[in-house]
Amino acid sequence: MYTSLKSLALSVALLFLTDAAFAQSVSERVQAQYGTITSMRADFTQTLVHRESGSREERSGGLSFAKPLFVRMETRTPSPELLLVGKDVIWNVFPEEEIAYKYSLSLARDSRSIVQVMTGQASLDKDFHIENQKEEGGLLVLDLYPKEPTLAMVEARLWIDPKTNLIKKLRIFDFYGNENEMAFSRQEVNVDIPAAQFTYTPPKSFVVEDRTGDATAPGNM
Repeated sequence: MYTSLKSLALSVALLFLTDAAFAQSVSERVQAQYGTITSMRADFTQTLVHRESGSREERSGGLSFAKPLFVRMETRTPSPELLLVGKDVIWNVFPEEEIAYKYSLSLARDSRSIVQVMTGQASLDKDFHIENQKEEGGLLVLDLYPKEPTLAMVEARLWIDPKTNLIKKLRIFDFYGNENEMAFSRQEVNVDIPAAQFTYTPPKSFVVEDRTGDATAPGNM
């Protein structure tokens, strides 16, 4: 009986070690792959779920990214919106309302930010506890728990394409239990993206809200 229990305990321990090693291996492959990528373009679909109200919002659009950290995320449906991480500031623009919000670039430089995770620039092994969940639909699933959680992220789940080591989908949980899920398609890497794509000047008719002194990031970040 003692021998059986000892064998069972050893088997369980080996299972956890195998899962941990597998998760570490996948995260290393992901970071190595994104380390070779200078730019990326993709389509996205986004689902936002508000825990308290149960409301659900579906969005879709296009994403462009270039190193070191230039991001242009254009939501096309259900209504246009632009999130742009540029050289000096972050812009969150709502054309139909003719309003543009300006934020500090430091909000995107935190490797625990959503924008860092979705572009593969997050320091997974350094800033997160990593656990393997399972294989799902041919994709590898990693659960991430920030070592220092923020209001915007207390947990994340990544779905990884084992053939390309690219993030195909991610789901972020914030402090309040709200979910932000993004799935990517038509991913193109190391493509030529004009620098002008990462600059923005609001039209004179737009109201500009300067929030560079605000520690709260735009909703997509």
